[in-house]
Amino acid sequence: MQLPDPASAQVRILTVCTGNICRSPVAERLLQAGLDQAVPGGFVVTSAGTHAMVGDPIQPPSADIVRAFGGNAEGFAARQLTSRILRGVDLVLTMTSGHRGEVLKLDASVLKRTFTIREFARMLDVLDDRAATAPGTAETPTEATHDAGKRLAANAEVWRGLPARAAAVRHLSLPSDSSENDVIDPYRRGLDIYRQMEDELAPAIVSILRHARLNAPA
Repeated sequence: MQLPDPASAQVRILTVCTGNICRSPVAERLLQAGLDQAVPGGFVVTSAGTHAMVGDPIQPPSADIVRAFGGNAEGFAARQLTSRILRGVDLVLTMTSGHRGEVLKLDASVLKRTFTIREFARMLDVLDDRAATAPGTAETPTEATHDAGKRLAANAEVWRGLPARAAAVRHLSLPSDSSENDVIDPYRRGLDIYRQMEDELAPAIVSILRHARLNAPA
């Protein structure tokens, strides 16, 4: 009997910005590090740019942010976003609404699983707050299993259904200003703008990782 492909149980997340050297690499590396702790082997996080500085490493201030939060900034090379990269991705997290539009120009089929990272995080906060006030409504199976394959499959099932659940509470997570959906671009700007990027991006990453931990299969 042919064994199932372990990769099919991995949730594939793509983060997107412009040059793929400042914002999306930070999101990629910190999400990967945190998700590896929440569900070991359960996620593959990558990134790309709509106008990528192909082959360039992470900008040094962004690399410092990655390391400060416990991620690995080494071995990164920027790549251009293509329709091929989008193929098979379970969740696309963009840094701005403009990037989301660029993603959809390449592949409209990912519409229902593409969000800006900050709006997606707010939706997860709503879902988690609802779960906290309604015991017994956890999204993941509560039955514990020692079978790693079953845990990964259960995790994948939850996350592949997550975009629809998140979108259903979008109306409860709307910002007062649409600019709050975006993460500022610090490229060729001062360290104060990199700090602003960090302040906008880090809480979103924390919310996503919290959701992963709260809903990790037992």
